[in-house]
Parts: sequence; C-alpha cells; structure tokens
Amino acid sequence: MPQLINASNLHRYYADTHAVNDLSIDLQQGDILGLLGPNGAGKSSCMQMLSGTLAPSAGEIIINGFDLLEQPNEARRHIGYLPDKPPLYEELTVDEYLDYAARLRRIPKSEIHSLREQAKQRCGLGEFSRRLISNLSKGYQQRVGIAQAIIHQPKVIILDEPTVGLDPIQMQEIRKLICELGKQHGIILSTHILPEVQAVCNRVQIIYQGKSVFNSDMDQLQKNSQIRLRLKHPPELQNLQNIDSVSSVTEIEPGHYLLDGEDILQHTSEISQLCVENGWQLSEISPQRNTLEQLFMQFTSGEQGLAEGAADDF
Repeated sequence: MPQLINASNLHRYYADTHAVNDLSIDLQQGDILGLLGPNGAGKSSCMQMLSGTLAPSAGEIIINGFDLLEQPNEARRHIGYLPDKPPLYEELTVDEYLDYAARLRRIPKSEIHSLREQAKQRCGLGEFSRRLISNLSKGYQQRVGIAQAIIHQPKVIILDEPTVGLDPIQMQEIRKLICELGKQHGIILSTHILPEVQAVCNRVQIIYQGKSVFNSDMDQLQKNSQIRLRLKHPPELQNLQNIDSVSSVTEIEPGHYLLDGEDILQHTSEISQLCVENGWQLSEISPQRNTLEQLFMQFTSGEQGLAEGAADDF
C-alpha cells in the first residue's frame, strides 16, 4: 500500500514544556489509525502538526511524498482535517458552506459542483443541501464537517474527536462513514472512546507524555494475551519461564502467575498437562484476553508504564 504519512522524530515545545517528544507516525492507504492518549499527552499538538496548522520544533513530515515544511502547498492538497470543534458557519446552507470550503481549497470553479455533490453523497447529506447548518442536528453538523474535509478528495483524513457529543445512533452512523472512507483513504482518528477505536481502526498508537508508548495492529493486540495460573505446589519461577510458549512470567503472589506469550492461549492444554506431570497441583488455568482498555491503562498509568511499556509494537 502507498505510504501516505511518514512523520519522524517530531518534537514540539511550548516554552519549557516538551509537549511532543521524538514522536513518529506512519500511515498507509487503507489504514484507520486510532491515536490515543490521556489529556495532555500531546495528541492535539501532534494532529495539528500533521495537518499543517502547527509547525514542529523539530522533525520531518512527509505527506504522500511531499515535505510538509519544504512543500507546504503541495502537501496540504493531500490533507483533509476535521478539528475537535468543526469549523462551521451556521448561518450558511450546506451547499453554500461546502462551496466556500471548495474555494478555500482552490478547487477549479468548473469542478466545485461535482465534488460538492460527491462529498454530500458520501456523507449522507443529499437531502440537506438548502438547510441552514444551524438547523441541523449535532450528528449532521459533524457530517458537514467531514464533508468539508474530503471535498478536495485528499489522500489523508485527520479526524479529531468526530463523535464527541453525539447520541449512540449518531455515533454509529459516523463510525460507519469512517469505515467507508477508510477503504479509499488513510485516516487518523483521535478519540477518548476506546470502543470506537476497536470498532473502526485496524491500528492503534498510544501517546503518553509526548512519547509513543504503544504501536500495533489491532489483530496483534488480540494475539498477545495471557494465561492466569494458580499452583498449590509452585516450582521455581525459572521453570515456568522455560516453557516454550511462554515469553514472560509475572508472579502476582506465591503460587499465582500471569504467563505472557504470542498465541499463548493456543497452548493452554499443553501448559495444563505440564503442570500435572510435574506435580505442581494445578488449581486454576484461565485465559486473560488483552483489551484496549487494559493496554491503555497499562501504558498511561505513570512512570512505570512509560519506562516498561515504551515500544513500537509487541
């Protein structure tokens, strides 16, 4: 797949505050990347830098082959951006606003009508052409915001909290729209709603204190699960660590362990048999599937999470 974003070693300072610290982000066509982090982690600064509205203090951003700092006009043609507060003029109709957005994007006058109609069709706005934006529901105002972001048919779409404040039905409709857009574009989605990331994203990246602390495919997240093990006569810890399918062992308390390993859940019966054969008196063996919420808490729970969890992937 074509590489749409290659942002490397980004830094951003605000006076003495190092808001973004050596952050790198990659995006390919067809990717829907969920960008996560607690408040103050540096997500908004990162998205503003990627969209070209904020200059990095250091680092490089390549958008579809164009250097955003050296060739800003060429690079921005490939970027569609919806900030957390959609830049809407509520006194305009949907058509008037999208025509205005098209002119800002320097779309030739002869193409504005067709591109506007395409954007409305993709965002489900065909019946609202002459409606004032102020008279639309919050969900449809978000659709208008997305329409302005894609009217120039960019390769990259950056969405900052696109479903905030929506009711469950509206959220579901916007998520469906994002999935449809993801088939032809590369999308970066920033949100605090973890189920939303699980529903629409194929990749997730977690930022904490300005650094990337987790970066993985969603499929890989499920593969890296754990087994909870309780033994009445536990062996030396090294004996558990030497099991072929086990990559690491965490001792919660004497006789109570968490075993980590790629695809370890497929080896549950083998581990159970090994415990019986060695007389360790197995009292519990149960799968512990990783969830995005667990990982988010693990990698953003303080200095320990940052020191031990920082990684580009598993």
